[in-house]
Amino acid sequence: MQKITTFLTFDDQAEAAAAHYASIFKSSKIVSTSGPPGAVMAVTFELEGQRFIALNGGPSFSFSQGISLFVSCETQDEIDALWDQLCAGGTPGRCGWLTDKFGVSWQVVPPVLGELLGHPDRATSQRVLQAMLQMSKLDIATLQRAARG
Repeated sequence: MQKITTFLTFDDQAEAAAAHYASIFKSSKIVSTSGPPGAVMAVTFELEGQRFIALNGGPSFSFSQGISLFVSCETQDEIDALWDQLCAGGTPGRCGWLTDKFGVSWQVVPPVLGELLGHPDRATSQRVLQAMLQMSKLDIATLQRAARG
């Protein structure tokens, strides 16, 4: 059992958000709902094996970029697909960040970014950083070209 679970409090869109996220990630499901049909109060769902709870908490709750969901993507195709689906109806940000249509912040990032930013040659890592700072959705090939100089 997962010891720590991310708890997301929505105004009144918990069920819609959980269904939306579960439709995007391949290994995902709605685990349970609580409350009567049409007036669901909470939804427990899993995305890629990670459990979340979504609650309808009313209009006093909102999200900020102070917390985000980090998605590690191995390929550009995966970045492109997840970015497009998560950003639909939302707002693209900088450097792989976006805010979805429910107000939740996401980071869609390839592991190679950390490797390139941590390159032992400072000039290489700085070129990668400068390339990343120009991007909204991250582009692996552009980051790798920046590393090569």
